[in-house]
Amino acid sequence: MHVAVTGASSGIGEAIARAFGQQGCSLTLVARRTADLERLAGEFPGRCQCFTRDLADSAHCTDWLEPAQASFGPIDVLVNNAGMENTGPTLHTDPAVGVKLLHLNLHTPILLTRALLPDMVARKSGTLVQVASVAALVPAPMQAWYGASKAGLAGFSEALRAELQGSGVHVLTVYPGPVKTAMADAAYERFGGRQGAVGMLPEGTPGELADLVLDAVERRRPRLIYPRFYTVTRWAPWFARWTTDAQMGGTWEGLKTKAARA
Repeated sequence: MHVAVTGASSGIGEAIARAFGQQGCSLTLVARRTADLERLAGEFPGRCQCFTRDLADSAHCTDWLEPAQASFGPIDVLVNNAGMENTGPTLHTDPAVGVKLLHLNLHTPILLTRALLPDMVARKSGTLVQVASVAALVPAPMQAWYGASKAGLAGFSEALRAELQGSGVHVLTVYPGPVKTAMADAAYERFGGRQGAVGMLPEGTPGELADLVLDAVERRRPRLIYPRFYTVTRWAPWFARWTTDAQMGGTWEGLKTKAARA
């Protein structure tokens, strides 16, 4: 089985790629950091190829698909994981940063999916894994751009699944909550660290999430929310929003004041 993972150089993407690799799959890894990709590829000699790409660049976000499939055959599983986060008041966010975020988090996954879709439908097989976020279900203040991008990706993924019913193509939408990664660490720092109310939120690990993604692909499940605590964001979003507002307290006000002084 040929599995392609974007954003595979660290965090969730690295863990998902490793989980599939340990099952004997051929891997295509795509990210910006060549050294990190090659380090992971070294764990699976002879069945792993790397493509260094800035996937926020729409001119090159899909140009790796053809050479990847020329080497390892048609992609059976595409994991659209690459993404970036921006934490701060929308008023003080550089629009150029927001546009880049939208390209990477939303436009690129859609373009990659669209590029592979005709062949998957023709073969009546294949899996498309879209890594969204619980922020798609319960938007958080100071992450308006990020929430918008993930809500867009989740909406695309959920709609596509309905369109593809009976086609043989499986669409899995993943909604991670806080997961211990370098990107999450940076976001926590912007929120004042893990010692405050934000740090009280349940946090998962990339490895556990990767195992659950692997299981969801095998079982052809429609969606995965992790950690399990965050299933409340789907079944009772009003409660999740109320809890978020109550728990965060003055965090947002403090961040706005800090940003205004910057």
